[in-house]
Amino acid sequence: MAKFDVAVIGAGAAGMMCAAVAAQRGKRVVLIDHAVKLAEKIRISGGGRCNFTNINAGPANFLSQNPHFCKSALSRYTPQDFLALVKKHRIAHHEKHKGQLFCDESAEQIIAMLKDECAAGDVHWRMPCKVQSLAAHVGGGYTLQTDGGQIEADSVVIATGGLSIPKIGATDFGYRIAKQFELKLVEPRPALVPLTFDDASWAPFVPLAGIALAVDVETGSLKGRNPDGARFREDLLFTHRGLSGPAILQISSFWQPGAPIVINLLPEMDVAQTLIAAKGTLKKQLGNVLSQWLPARLAEGRLLAHGYALDARLADMTDAALRTLGAALNQWTIVPNGSEGYRKAEVTRGGIDTRELSQQTMMASKAPGLYFIGEAVDVTGWLGGYNFQWAWASGVAAGQAV
Repeated sequence: MAKFDVAVIGAGAAGMMCAAVAAQRGKRVVLIDHAVKLAEKIRISGGGRCNFTNINAGPANFLSQNPHFCKSALSRYTPQDFLALVKKHRIAHHEKHKGQLFCDESAEQIIAMLKDECAAGDVHWRMPCKVQSLAAHVGGGYTLQTDGGQIEADSVVIATGGLSIPKIGATDFGYRIAKQFELKLVEPRPALVPLTFDDASWAPFVPLAGIALAVDVETGSLKGRNPDGARFREDLLFTHRGLSGPAILQISSFWQPGAPIVINLLPEMDVAQTLIAAKGTLKKQLGNVLSQWLPARLAEGRLLAHGYALDARLADMTDAALRTLGAALNQWTIVPNGSEGYRKAEVTRGGIDTRELSQQTMMASKAPGLYFIGEAVDVTGWLGGYNFQWAWASGVAAGQAV
């Protein structure tokens, strides 16, 4: 039997950060993970270069049923704090888009950095090692039964993530532990995920697969304080099964089943107004006019879908017809039938209800000494490095408290 001050279950971004911080405070820490390969989610992120944070990250970039919860951890460990760690380890990096920071070379550098930080505190590793059960002691502390033997710990941190990308080892372990200790869950669902449509309605769009363009996309009510109302300007990608690209991944976290999404294919232009104004001066066919602004296949597809002949001349179109066409391009409204699921989801929305946790320490109020951090918790960031920032910040919060 091995005895530790802290057992961290899950050696991903949040778990390694937490273990390193706790160990460097002088705690005797064991870090446990069932996977054979360390931190696979970090390794594959950002196309292998790891979008490790976003310099603009703040509470407004996160979804939760309890939106104020993330403020404490995020304010105490900022993107600048993580960037200082990256610079300390001499990892070259660059800003790619909207504050997103990537390694110049490889995500492996972030993994190596976290391993080095754990080594600086003499973290003990158990990997691969599966935790079979977790039991609380009456007087405090916990017993972990693992396939590598029994472990005793004063505190336990659950950093096992969500259900996203099961092929690299995602499980519901964190949710099962929460239920064991009677902690409420916000129903998990895939987030940052491509959206799909039923075969019949999507058939006309299959030939458009591979087309990408910048759009505005929105869903839900943008009025009032509806947390599921959102609008993003990002790139859209047509696929054989539906829609993907950063615009759709962003809106998927807010989209509710059965609700429409509204896409502005030409966000810089009032299409109807522009076409009506050009009627007297342009003698071109309508298809040729639209192909100046949209990829040709998309322009043709949208015209045919709305019953317009490709050789119709702009000058011959009525103002009413052009307004209808303009709305089809500036407000294309479509209802997904679902998503590509956890298989393609970058993160899991939902998880441990944050009202069960201390926002300062991440400890469960019903289970002293039991902490939940990272993606296991009902805090979900936007696409673009925000979820890693939550992993670092929540990991540090728990690491400083255990």
